[in-house]
Amino acid sequence: MSTGRSWTKSLFIGLWSILNFCRKLFFNLIFIVIFIGFLSLLMKDNNKIIVPNDSALVLKLSGSIVIEKRGVDPFEEFMQEAFEDDSQNSETLLQDVLLTIENAKQDNRIKVLVLDLQQLAGGGLDKLEQISQALDNFKESGKPIYAVGDSFTQNQYYLASHADHLYLNPMGFLLFEGYGRYPTYYKSALEKIKAQTHVFKVGTYKSAIEPYIRDDMSDAAKEANQAWLSAIWSQYKNNVAQARGISPLNFDEKLEDFMVKFEQADGDFAQYALQNNWVDALKTREEIRQELISLVGENESGMSFKQISYRNYLKIINPPLPNISTDTQKVGIVVAKGTILNGTQKPGDIGGDSTAELLVKARLDDNIKSVVLYVDSPGGSAFASEIIRQEVENLQAAGKPVVAVMSTYAASGGYWISAGADQIWAAPSTITGSIGIFGMFLTFENTLDYLGIHTDGVGTTEFSGFGVTQALDPRMGQILQRGIEHGYDQFISLVADKRNMTKEQVDGIAQGRVWIGDTAKELGLVDELGYLEDGIKAAAQLANLERYDTVYVQRSLTGRELFFKELFGQATVLMDGAFKTSAPSPFMNFIKGLAVDMDTAAKFNDPRGVYSFCLECSL
Repeated sequence: MSTGRSWTKSLFIGLWSILNFCRKLFFNLIFIVIFIGFLSLLMKDNNKIIVPNDSALVLKLSGSIVIEKRGVDPFEEFMQEAFEDDSQNSETLLQDVLLTIENAKQDNRIKVLVLDLQQLAGGGLDKLEQISQALDNFKESGKPIYAVGDSFTQNQYYLASHADHLYLNPMGFLLFEGYGRYPTYYKSALEKIKAQTHVFKVGTYKSAIEPYIRDDMSDAAKEANQAWLSAIWSQYKNNVAQARGISPLNFDEKLEDFMVKFEQADGDFAQYALQNNWVDALKTREEIRQELISLVGENESGMSFKQISYRNYLKIINPPLPNISTDTQKVGIVVAKGTILNGTQKPGDIGGDSTAELLVKARLDDNIKSVVLYVDSPGGSAFASEIIRQEVENLQAAGKPVVAVMSTYAASGGYWISAGADQIWAAPSTITGSIGIFGMFLTFENTLDYLGIHTDGVGTTEFSGFGVTQALDPRMGQILQRGIEHGYDQFISLVADKRNMTKEQVDGIAQGRVWIGDTAKELGLVDELGYLEDGIKAAAQLANLERYDTVYVQRSLTGRELFFKELFGQATVLMDGAFKTSAPSPFMNFIKGLAVDMDTAAKFNDPRGVYSFCLECSL
């Protein structure tokens, strides 16, 4: 017995020693990281990043191109940089890319621009179009652009097509898929678990709830989706064809047409790309490296060509600490990016309260004379959308014009918050409209009954028994549907009032239907086609500003947040870039898609359960 107790005591002592060691190790590692960061801050003047003369700027873009990054803890951001985690879950700020390309054009130390797009996921045709325009503008300097890759996705190729020299690995891959919309449908699965789906909506084309009430896409949804997908695909083809000097008809959209050319290339995707004039040459990594070395020379290690990375170059031209504000008149930019949710949200999602607070901040800043509401959202909570719209109205009442600039999406709630602006600008490919609202929830009375679980009781009103464990009273369903109809009438009335249209005219182009920017302008839903810079100029003109600065209106960081942001921003492991490829499996992409659907539904928190959301807007 004593031997057993002794063994047990030794076991617990051993476990405690291990846990205590891990605890000390963990906190010591954190201390070391902070200490290294502190030293970096003290010595950063002696460790300045230098742009080598006659070097190449390697524009390595990773993840999605966004107009606002998601809120990330500074330590997590530091660890991603330190270990070069360029996963497709990362994000690249559009304005940083445009700033980098513009500066590199004027920078005499930069001799060539190299596009490394292997980690680029995409981000919307409007953003890719702005980068492609910046690349074309860069070429006016006479400096060449090289696009190199082991393979190219459709989004990556959109930018690569604007290079002077486009090289693909001899074992590489290139295939144009076009654009499609193939949601996952859950009706039969919900029936199997005996869940009851209750849907309340207005709009023939409001198909956001279809996955829960059908097993396939409705004819109305197919009609609307085919229209805007085809329009965006046409824009893609025309841009790439012009950049490559080929015909837009050169895209093999039929399997039979593709097979003829594929057979001529002996089943070799790289040869197919070369014969079809999609690339200029097939070259290995070493051949590309040697060509770039002959152009700019070797780096200090002699392992590669003389270069500076995108991240390091950006640190030089756009230091992490904010510039000191001046009293110059300003155009304020308020970013509204992500799903519209109630309450306060981190950057990357739109919070009804937090985004409204940014608009209030702009209204109370005497130096800000007009505001650009920069929207990239498929919508969300109708209540939160209205809270934001009310603050737009308050800005205008304060004498500050508001211009809405639509990025990739400004649909449903995204259009709601934009509708009241003095001017609305959209990109030709912007996905907008989807003017309609819906409400949906599930009840599980049959599921619970099957499991032998029941709900019963009494209440003081007929409303008190309302919940997911009991059947929905038809009269309660009528009340909810009537509320949705009122919300739809409120939405089209808002649009009619702000866009100088009749309710009948708005209803004719609403009904939850999606439009792209080109068509939306023809229909009167937007005023002009353009991008952020165009919207800024328009906002300045509306405020009669001849000389002005622009400022992003953001939540003020605390002293602690500023310290850690600067701390971890300096403690970065710097390494030469290498060409890498990333190819997540189709199965994992499917699983991620399901997770995104579930996560989106779980985030919805409108206090009335009423949403103006465009689920079909994603590509």
